[in-house]
Amino acid sequence: MRIIFMGTPDFAVPALSALAASRHEVTLVVTQPDRQKGRGKALEESDVKAKAKELGIPVFQPAKVKEAAAVEVLREQHPDAIVVAAYGQILSQEILDLPRYGCLNIHGSLLPRWRGAAPIQWAVIEGDEETGITIMQMDKGLDTGDILLQERTKIGTKETAEHLYERLAAMGGPLLLKALDEIENGTITRTKQDDARSCYAKMLNKRQGEISWTMPAARIERLVRGLNSWPSAYTYYRGKILKIWDADAEPQKKMEAAPGTILSAAKDAIRVQTGDGVLVLREVQPEGKRRMAVKDFLLGYPAEGILGQHPEKGAQ
Repeated sequence: MRIIFMGTPDFAVPALSALAASRHEVTLVVTQPDRQKGRGKALEESDVKAKAKELGIPVFQPAKVKEAAAVEVLREQHPDAIVVAAYGQILSQEILDLPRYGCLNIHGSLLPRWRGAAPIQWAVIEGDEETGITIMQMDKGLDTGDILLQERTKIGTKETAEHLYERLAAMGGPLLLKALDEIENGTITRTKQDDARSCYAKMLNKRQGEISWTMPAARIERLVRGLNSWPSAYTYYRGKILKIWDADAEPQKKMEAAPGTILSAAKDAIRVQTGDGVLVLREVQPEGKRRMAVKDFLLGYPAEGILGQHPEKGAQ
């Protein structure tokens, strides 16, 4: 097949590599425009653009892919299929209808669960026991198209969203190639999604990482894993941000203090009261410092008082 590949972050790179190494021809890679990053505002290219250049595949970076001039560039490729993996722009119906076999999306969940921008992170935060990759026939809705193939995987009890993201990214390529084979052979099975079973994985932002200590310890522990490595879970300690990178939840017969209170500090653990149970901090990062194990944190900081006291708002 002649294929146009659309993707932007590192999640899409393994699928692009798998396609480039297959019998299919990737005629064009479409990715987001270079973005300014850092204090110097230097332009940074996407992970997909970097890989495409390495593979010698032409790159197209329209600001708006739905505009007529951009659509014409796609049309000139005469694609049999367009493959999309975390591209970051909505495709028009004109683009969806352009390829012979339509547009296929590599999605990081078991659709219809977790439609939207952050399916991997929300699967961890909400305590799902399993997730997976879906190859979907795209339509005009938000991740609502027919399911072509799915592959399931268990979520580890201590697995972070970052680690799960990497595992699912690696699963996408082989599953995509299988789907393309079955589409060409006419053996693919299309399954309509049950909208009643769908849920929305809203986009993440930094504010969602602030810990409310009235939540149960188990929920906070999942938040820590689900927001690792971005935007990260955090609280306030002595008026400054303290990021939490690793923690465990412990049950508790009865509350010993107000939520957010540091109950005790040992050489490798800080125990904090929550709304239900105790959160045991294992790895933290003080504002302006590196990530560190709790034992190193305790060498320079007294572990006492109440966490979550915002310097302007008071206790959270």
